[in-house]
Amino acid sequence: MTASHDVLFHALADPTRRAIFERLCREGEQTVGGLTAEAGVSQPAVSKHLGVLKRAGLVRDRQAGRQTHYTAQIEALAPLIDWAKQLESYWQKRFDDLESLLGRMDQ
Repeated sequence: MTASHDVLFHALADPTRRAIFERLCREGEQTVGGLTAEAGVSQPAVSKHLGVLKRAGLVRDRQAGRQTHYTAQIEALAPLIDWAKQLESYWQKRFDDLESLLGRMDQ
């Protein structure tokens, strides 16, 4: 794994950050105030979580007057998807080997 993977995993490890990211993915662009209303944490905490997500490349911000709007950058998950696909082939081979072994044991 690379450092970029670590940054992504760290950003998504926190359940509040994951919920914020998922909400942005589902509902589209949101302001900090809009995200705070349903986050269950304070506005400063939401802002800190958004900062972590932004440094990981998972969100992008846009200023509009005095408000900052955030948008999910779902394509930033591509390295994690690639990593999971690599593990999928590893585990699929292991499961195939186990299936073969169990088949031989049944004989």
